[in-house]
Amino acid sequence: MFNTQTVELEFSGRKLSIETGKMAKQANGAVVVRCGDTTVLVTAVASKSAKEGQDFFPLTVNYQEKAYAGGKIPGGFFKREARPSDNETLTCRLIDRPIRPLFPENFLNDTQIMATVVSADRDNDPGILSMIGASAALHVSDIPFFGPIAGVQVGRVNGQFVANPTADELALSDIDIVVAASKDTVCMVEGGAAEVSEDVMLEAVFFGHAAVQPILVAQEELRAKAGVAKRDVPPVVVDEALKAKVKELAYAQMKEAVRIKSKGDRHNRIDVIAAETIAALSGEFEGRNKEIKGFLGDFEYELVREHILKDGERIDGRDTRTIRPIITEVNLLPRAHGSALFTRGETQALVAATLGTSIDEQRIDSLYGESKKRFLLHYNFPPYSVGETSFRLAPGRREIGHGALAERALVRVLPKHEDFPYTIRVVSDTLESNGSSSMATVCGGSLSLMDAGVPIKAPVAGIAMGLIKEGNDVAILSDILGDEDHLGDMDFKVAGTAEGVTALQMDIKITGVTREIMQTALGQAREGRLHILGKMAESLATPRNDLSAYAPRITTIWIKSDKIRDVIGSGGKTIRSITEATGVSIDIEDSGKINIASHDKDACDRAIKMIRDLTAEAEEGKLYMGTVKKIMEFGAFVEIFPGTDGLVHISELDTTRVKNVTDVLNEGDKVLVKCIGIDKQGKIKLSRKEALGATLPE
Repeated sequence: MFNTQTVELEFSGRKLSIETGKMAKQANGAVVVRCGDTTVLVTAVASKSAKEGQDFFPLTVNYQEKAYAGGKIPGGFFKREARPSDNETLTCRLIDRPIRPLFPENFLNDTQIMATVVSADRDNDPGILSMIGASAALHVSDIPFFGPIAGVQVGRVNGQFVANPTADELALSDIDIVVAASKDTVCMVEGGAAEVSEDVMLEAVFFGHAAVQPILVAQEELRAKAGVAKRDVPPVVVDEALKAKVKELAYAQMKEAVRIKSKGDRHNRIDVIAAETIAALSGEFEGRNKEIKGFLGDFEYELVREHILKDGERIDGRDTRTIRPIITEVNLLPRAHGSALFTRGETQALVAATLGTSIDEQRIDSLYGESKKRFLLHYNFPPYSVGETSFRLAPGRREIGHGALAERALVRVLPKHEDFPYTIRVVSDTLESNGSSSMATVCGGSLSLMDAGVPIKAPVAGIAMGLIKEGNDVAILSDILGDEDHLGDMDFKVAGTAEGVTALQMDIKITGVTREIMQTALGQAREGRLHILGKMAESLATPRNDLSAYAPRITTIWIKSDKIRDVIGSGGKTIRSITEATGVSIDIEDSGKINIASHDKDACDRAIKMIRDLTAEAEEGKLYMGTVKKIMEFGAFVEIFPGTDGLVHISELDTTRVKNVTDVLNEGDKVLVKCIGIDKQGKIKLSRKEALGATLPE
């Protein structure tokens, strides 16, 4: 028998249930979360003790969508779930980021959260349920956790906020964000919007905060029913004698070092101080190097934050609002369709845009079937950008996450596909990094798209905001450095146009932030964004009028849908003959829309003519140059388009009486004729007599 405990509530008009005690009972905590037909199993397990010498918290979050959840068999040769998709990786990050700060500082046991989607419908996001499940599994377990938290997707349809919008509602929404929150504060925000104002985004975030409150109550109820006592966490033991020695030797030097403006010089100086301090204490405190470095890190943390809060001066000498110097350059890669180099302080991104055709679209196989993606943004972070070496050159979770954020920032300003029928790929290579390389990608990406001639709605810029909070003392920092991210309490990235926000991402290292802090940060971010947009405009303010000479030209024509088979031909024979004869790429949609792509305009024009000839229809009163295909006693059949014949009756051959058709026409003759009628069955009546003396228009 199972000792199953369940809580149920109404969530966005749908029943949400969280159950524990039936599945995966050997995990420290396990829950099954269900909403509609979407069901996820989430487990939480922590090792019994920390590894000896462990000095960091090894939390791992895994999220997997089982193919059977959508009633599918995986594609590919092996027919089993393989490496995580980008969506699964991004969902892992969504779960990880709000819970990571909610463990005790000295809890260093290996901890793993595993979320498995076991059933999926189209209206209830398994990622949101997995976030709720991660918190619930931790909350009912013996693992120390300062929760609960919960997540919700927020949209806005016709000016009204919607919690957990359906797919149809999301298609109409101008906001799509995920909000994770605790009872009192917001823990994380991720999402995008269609140039929405900062005030509206703030309302959306706190609408989400209110929406999750019943789920937090339900998790508390579940813990009361089925939760177990939390483990004791050993207290932090500080060797005050060693700390005092380190402070005596190094504190004054650290105070000077943290004010060195250059990242490289600053880090080198801190390394020297650490080496000298360790050497000086090697006799009395041999083998305590890790503790000594830990104290030095604590001093760096205190000194940087104190200098900002008390003196209003940051590591590189800026005040809290000033943006680092910006240099932009476009069109620097001769063969790329569009390119930009964006440099902000010691952060630099080389970004290139490439235009392709429908053959370049990404095909995505997900729980819900296959789909196509026409805009791709790939972010790379090579180790040399921070002066390091690494054997791992493939993109990791961080790279995928940063690329998704930049893609979200830019996708809202792209032209509609029917107006600009290209597949677009943007690649950002981080060449130097000292904070906010993802926002440099947004800025460089916007410039590269305009350089490529993509008619975007407006330029987009991004900025990363930071927070230093000690008690009631608060400093909000514009355009943070890498060290300010590392030593600060918040990383809040905001991207958008001059009109409004297109993407934002907020990660918190403390338990949460208030509405007032978020409001100030959004206002300060807008101020910085407008400054950055002004600097970008010095290189390129609007999209170029022409595409690169190396980009394919796509011409769109329309035919009647019942003519598509004539263009394709039996087994694709006709369309292959056109592409082989002209060298163009042809994409035919079910609607009758045809995109013809080629670098050669003449080849494109030839292909268009061939398609027009295949699909043309006779018009009464119009002249045609045709070919005699068949002679009959009563007249001649003349082909006026490929595969389209009309009859010239013997009475319509000449102005005088004709005794035999062959007296005027023979098979293979070219003849100018006029369409004089089309009957109800679509049969075409032609006249040579009425075309005599006429000429075809140019």
